[in-house]
Parts: sequence; structure tokens; C-alpha cells
Amino acid sequence: MPEIQAFRGIRYNLGQVGSLGDVVAPPYDVIGPELQEQLYKQHPCNVVRLILNRREPGDDEADNAYIRAARFLKNWHSEGVLFTEADPAIYVYHQEFSYAGASYTRRGFMARLRLSRFGEGQVFPHEETMPGPKADRLMLTAVCRTNLSQIFALYPDSAAEAQRPLEEAIACETPLVAADHLGVVHKLWPVTDVAVIADVAGAIGSKPIFIADGHHRYETACNYRDQIYDSGFLSKDHPANFVLTHCVAMEDPGLAVLPTHRLFAGLPAMTSDELAAKLAECFTVRPAGEGPDAAPTVWEDVETTDDQGTLALYTRKDARWLIASLTDAGRTRLAEVADDHTPAWRELGVSILHRLIVESLLGATELPKPGYVHLVEEVVEGLRSGDYPLAALVMPATVEHIRTISLGGERMPAKSTYFYPKLLSGLVLNPLQ
Repeated sequence: MPEIQAFRGIRYNLGQVGSLGDVVAPPYDVIGPELQEQLYKQHPCNVVRLILNRREPGDDEADNAYIRAARFLKNWHSEGVLFTEADPAIYVYHQEFSYAGASYTRRGFMARLRLSRFGEGQVFPHEETMPGPKADRLMLTAVCRTNLSQIFALYPDSAAEAQRPLEEAIACETPLVAADHLGVVHKLWPVTDVAVIADVAGAIGSKPIFIADGHHRYETACNYRDQIYDSGFLSKDHPANFVLTHCVAMEDPGLAVLPTHRLFAGLPAMTSDELAAKLAECFTVRPAGEGPDAAPTVWEDVETTDDQGTLALYTRKDARWLIASLTDAGRTRLAEVADDHTPAWRELGVSILHRLIVESLLGATELPKPGYVHLVEEVVEGLRSGDYPLAALVMPATVEHIRTISLGGERMPAKSTYFYPKLLSGLVLNPLQ
């Protein structure tokens, strides 16, 4: 059974830093060089110095990005920039945002979640991970001995048994507020009422937990726990047995899953007619527009179908778009080339794209990692660069896909989901000592 705990979080002292919005940051894996520089300049105590410290010329084992992050963390504690909560708390976290012309509020809470290896308990992954990011995060965790960012997890709760008591507890309380660089408003409330915390923990204890975002960080937390265990210092309630986790109900009306479109490099240039010929045995294909600027109209066409088996493909050679719809013959072919996966996995748009189209029909198995973008405007920008011979617009996986595939013991292809907006780092940190 999943176990969550309140904890004495580490937070910024607003009397020292001023605005909370100046010291928080998006997760490390969405911070590019330009945003990193912007965050560095934004405030001398911005959390980017912890989660993504700059690499400097002359870095060595004694002085490097990880060591500097740990030094900042220690100094900010001693200088009063950071403080530790007086009492164990669960942290209610709301995100207010707009998407596609509508306004949303995503409601959840942050707590410690007891770790269990995937397949050993009631915590389920849904995406594949890569070794590089895990090694990077493990080094940072080992040096700082703190969870600097939270995992994003989903759980089924149609009756809002876990979130409701928290919402009641904060109804008359003033939140801490920060706005990010995308205009999303983030609100935080510490809840220390022991009875409320017990109610939430009891409600979560009977539900499976699905990792929505932060697979690398979750596996890193397990690896760090194992290191502490091997050293002989791990008791049952040692903080390293837990990981900082933000929990959101699968039924929350503010839960938005965006698509992750692909920009492919490394493929030979082809025309739309040449591509259509390669797809013919598995798809019905029709022309959909010309030029990168047609992407918004093409995407609207794909979205309207609301079908995982319908994708849009752009060929740079003749600057044309095709819409391809999977046929019964295509499903049969996919079952043959992906017989190591379940029907639920095979119905995903990203599975159809990568396993059937790219690997099987195009015969491309050793491509560079695609460019992953979420907004159609980013697709247009990428195509205008002329760097990508092929682009694909693909439907996002749904929360129900995550539940079904995860419970079946499988993982989706990388970048199958994009939960918007991203969680902020720096609202609260979780000490592991």
C-alpha cells in the first residue's frame, strides 16, 4: 500500500529573498541555456543554482557543479535564506493556467512518498528512462542530501477523498504565490493539522500511484536509498526511504495532457508521394496542406478525429503535409512487429509512429533522438529551420492509457505524455538526513 508522510520542508524565507517568484524555477530538464542564464540573473539565490548549477571551466572533483550546489544549499541555510518548517506539513499546491482559450486550476499536494521499486509495490511507471539523467541526479542527490524537485504522481480518486480535507483546511488561509516565466500562477499552503494529515494519508493508502513526470528522479531516489542501505545507516523511517512527491487525482478537472510532436533528423529526404507509397500497405493517406505554416490547420484536423491511429506527417523535400490513418492491415502489421507489447501499448499514437512507421515501414532504427516539441508553433519554427526532413504531429496519450498500460506492467515510449504546466522547483525542498 502506498504510504505518504508529512515532513518538515525547507522553504525560502521571503523576508530575505523578497518575491517567491524570483527564486523558483521550472524543473531542470526543461531549462535550456538561455533560461538558465535568465534565472541566474533573476536572483542570486534562485534555485537554479541548486538544480542546474552552471558548469565552469576548470571544474574538477573538488569544485564542480554538484559541489557548488551543495555549498549554496548549506550557505543559504546558515544565512537564513532558507528555513526548516517548524512542524511536519503536507503542502497543498494549486496551479492556475490557461490553455486553448480556457482557464484551469490543477489541485494537488506535496508529501513524502515511501519508495518501492517498480514492480514491487503500488507505485507504477509509465515511461522508459535513460541512464545519463539518472547518473546526473544521483550525483546531485548524494552531494546535497536533499530532494530539490518533486516527483509528479497521479492516483485514482473520483470522490476527492484525499484532496477534499486539504481544500477545507486552506479555505480561509492566504497562500504563498509565485508566477513563472509562462504566466502560470503557483499557490502553496502548508497544512500541519495532524487530523487532516491522517485523513489524507488514510485516503491515499488504498490507491495505486502512477508516476506522471519525474521517472528519472524516482529511480534516482531508489538508487540513493540503496546506497544509504548499503552503508548500514538506513532505518525504517530514515528520510531516504521517501521521495518528495506531488500528488494529483486522475479525475482533477485541471489535469491537462498535451501532445509531444516529433521533429526527425537523420532520415533521407523524401517527397510526400514517396512517403505515401511507403505507408500505403498500413495507412490510408490524404494530402492536408503545404508549407510549415499549415501546421495549425493540419493539427486541428488530427485533433478533431480524436483517434490515436491518425497522425500528420510533413516532408521537407516538397514541403507538404499528409494525414495518415491506420487501417486494419496496419494494426495486423503492428501486432507482428510489436508482438512484445500488449494491444493497449500498440494503440498509442507514439507507438504507431515509432514502431510501425519509423522503424518498420521506413526502416530507420538508428536515428538521432528526435526534437520533442509540444506547441504547434514550435513545430513551425523547427520546420522553418530546414534541419528536419520529417515531422510528425501525434495525439497525446490519455490518463486512462497511463493507468491501463502501467497496471499491465509496461512502459510507454519516451515522451508519450506532457503534463502541463510543469511543477516549480524551489517551493519546498525535502531533506534526506
